[in-house]
Amino acid sequence: MKKKCMLLFVCCLLAIPVTALAEFINIATGSTGGTYYPVGATMANIWRDNIPGAKASAQSTGGTVNNIQLLRAGEAEACICDGMYYDAYYGMGSYADRAHPFLRGIAVLYPDVVHFVVAKNSDIKTVADLKGKRVGVGPVGGSVPLLTQAILAAAGLDMRKDMRPEYLGHAETTAAFADKHIDAAIAVGSLGIASVVEMTTLGTAKVLPLDADIITTVCASAPYFTPYAIPSSSYKGQDETLSTLSIPNIVAVHEKLSPDLVYHMTRLLFEHKKDLVAVAASMESMKAENVAQIKIPLHPGAEKYYREQGILP
Repeated sequence: MKKKCMLLFVCCLLAIPVTALAEFINIATGSTGGTYYPVGATMANIWRDNIPGAKASAQSTGGTVNNIQLLRAGEAEACICDGMYYDAYYGMGSYADRAHPFLRGIAVLYPDVVHFVVAKNSDIKTVADLKGKRVGVGPVGGSVPLLTQAILAAAGLDMRKDMRPEYLGHAETTAAFADKHIDAAIAVGSLGIASVVEMTTLGTAKVLPLDADIITTVCASAPYFTPYAIPSSSYKGQDETLSTLSIPNIVAVHEKLSPDLVYHMTRLLFEHKKDLVAVAASMESMKAENVAQIKIPLHPGAEKYYREQGILP
């Protein structure tokens, strides 16, 4: 009788339809007031609404460096990151002797623009004038402090010795200018980033160009830096085109994610691009053919998508 009951129980289990296993997708983004967070939150919504069983969420973070740490610790499955992902994967620069070979690319998003911002009535004209000043250098855990140091080094300055660095996110930087707590800042984000729009609209800060020699020096330091021109009238009070730098942003995932899951994650980003553009106009730059710009290996799931599109052989 016991054997018959057990057999009946097993048969009942086999009769139950198999459903999709829940997939947790936490995407690490950036600080509020920037572009990473709203874009990442929209990505999470897209995945949650269109991948059966997926439990997707977006986490506000300090930025790229923090995001890569979260992937390494298993506290995130995906992240948005700037060119620092290249250094992390290959163990270069600030990641010397600490390679992160688990990183895999899935899509190129948009270029991050370096904004050299100073207080509205400041006498600061060039990066060299930052000596002795209070400078917003980005949040702890992000890549902006590292980028800021590279820009300062090109001008012969040291971030910790020659000025007073303030580790602030986008919203905090905006508030610091309003409170006259800082003299300048390096703000990195998409063209038209909300924090810089707010500063310039309120009249608490203005955007300046970077010197040509600084742009040349920084671009020579890593393959992901490129010269960039901020078109005139991009921000209130900006009457001329401003020379600066840009860095490509990508979505990266941990290699442990299943190819099937990453295939759908990649596919859905492009199929729901209009939703991403609705929260950040810079997402119009996201094109499948830009995958060639990714400087680390692609995840096999992403490769499958690009092959289907005829972009990869």
